[in-house]
Formats: sequence, structure tokens, C-alpha cells
Amino acid sequence: MSAANGAHGRPSNPVHIKTEDGREFELDHGAVSIASITSCTNTSNPSVMLAAALLARNAVDKGLTSKPWVKTSVAPGSKVVTDYYNKSGLTPYLEKLGFYIVGYGCATCIGNSGPLDAEISEAIAANDLSVTAVLSGNRNFEGRINPDVKMNYLASPPLVIAYALAGSMDFDFDTDSLGKDEAGNDVFLKDIWPNPVEVQQVIDSSIDKDMFARGYEGVFDGDARWKALDTPAGDTFAWDPNSTYVRKPRTSTA
Repeated sequence: MSAANGAHGRPSNPVHIKTEDGREFELDHGAVSIASITSCTNTSNPSVMLAAALLARNAVDKGLTSKPWVKTSVAPGSKVVTDYYNKSGLTPYLEKLGFYIVGYGCATCIGNSGPLDAEISEAIAANDLSVTAVLSGNRNFEGRINPDVKMNYLASPPLVIAYALAGSMDFDFDTDSLGKDEAGNDVFLKDIWPNPVEVQQVIDSSIDKDMFARGYEGVFDGDARWKALDTPAGDTFAWDPNSTYVRKPRTSTA
């Protein structure tokens, strides 16, 4: 299995990788190493969130899987997403493709993707591979998503699923097959793309206002750990000079 679907004239440097858990594949420039549905652009858009889940269902039904070098995750902006995924019965299909819910709110898009597998990370560094991330967030400059990942692309939640199946940016969804079904037939993205009518039907049957009332009731209260955090008082932000996340900009001396 290879992440290089065809370099189309640009440099190619396929590297053979065998992971500790037995996965074996070739990694090349353009490989999708992270595919994440994030909270930034879909918190209040169930149509794209459910379209992604339906795409996952259709892919699983066709026997497709995410590529073994892709780190996958879902971090919605609201627990209501979990509710309607569960009510619609689509959660298992996302999980079969590796798209487990890892938390709520900012995650991969602010760099909280976590490390890549050690073998993948070492291969990227040793061979200077330009691998990619695909996420449904709104931040994609170099190094932000993961220090090993040079290029980051923004896409809709369904396309995040699609790129996890493809495994590479060197992929033409119109002409390249995502895999084969049980009968040995090629499966293309058009074969599994959800019908908008079905998306709306699932929205109508899986989402109601009570879900949001329950999900947001006491949302600012937090649990015991949240309440136990030492938080500064005052009307303005208390800058921490030792913070590794956000610091006050230095005053210009010019």
C-alpha cells in the first residue's frame, strides 16, 4: 500500500514504513497524515456533519477503510453533535473509519492533534517528506496543525472523510478509485457521496430543539475539575510571562 498515487511530475520519495502494530506501507510527499473534522466551521451546521457521517456509512458499506497512515479524529464544537450522531445510528460507521470523537471545541486546528505514530514521524524527519493534513477548521498555516506536517488543507467535513479514504493529495476524485467493493468493482467518490435529500431526512429525524436545550443547560458551570482551576480575578486579562501558549506582545522600542 502506498501514499503515492502518482507524483504527476513533481519530486517523489517513497519511504517504506512498518509500524509496531504491524501496518506496512509506503509514505511519500503529499500523503495525508492527519484528517480531522474540527469544531471551527461546523458547530452549528448539522447538514455537513451528517453528510460526513452518511459518507462514512456508505464507505463502510462498500468495504472501504481509511488509509493506515492517516490519523483521524472528530472534535465537534457541541455535545449535541454526539447526540444526533447516536440518535441517527451513524456513530459506528464513523468509528469504523477511525473517526472517534476526541473532545469538543478547539483541537487539531490549534495544534492539539497529538503526535503522529513514531515510525511515521521519524520517516518524515529523516527523508524531509512534505506530508499534509486535511481539516474542516479555519487555520492552515505551516506548522500549526502538527510540527511534522508542512502543508494543511481546509475542506468540508465530508471531504475530510474522503481524503482519509484517499490517503494522498495526489488524488483525482473524478477518475481515481477509492478502493474496490466485495464484487471487485472500483468505488469512486460519486458512488458514496450522500444524497442531499437523505441528509435532510436524517436531520429531520435525528435533531430537535430539546437536544440543544439539554446540551447547553449549565454549559458554563463545568465539572469539579473545571471549578477547581485557579483563575485570576479582574476585568482585564492576566498575562502570564511563563506561558507557552499565549504571551503579551513586547512593546516596540522604536
